[in-house]
Amino acid sequence: MLHKMKLQEDPFERIKNGTKTVEFRLYDEKRRTIQIGDEIEFSKLPELLVKVIDLYKEESFEKLFKKVFVGEDKEKIIEKAKSMNRFYTPEQEKEYGVVGIKIEIIK
Repeated sequence: MLHKMKLQEDPFERIKNGTKTVEFRLYDEKRRTIQIGDEIEFSKLPELLVKVIDLYKEESFEKLFKKVFVGEDKEKIIEKAKSMNRFYTPEQEKEYGVVGIKIEIIK
């Protein structure tokens, strides 16, 4: 199945150059349809097509980041989790949970 998602320039470029391999989102209705092996087309020109190779599901960004960024300083993890409030409210995080979508570039 093909999913379409929008990205801001910085994460788009980091996915494109291979330095970002996990995209973080709320685990809302749209993301609950994602399955391992699916493809995601990120929109920002040029388009970027990736394959989903794993899904990391948690109830909060802090717990998710502890799982994904093993060994990283706890304060940095907390800071990263708080930075997600620019995109999602704490209420949304609690209602839906969160997901890390591990990806690899197709084209």
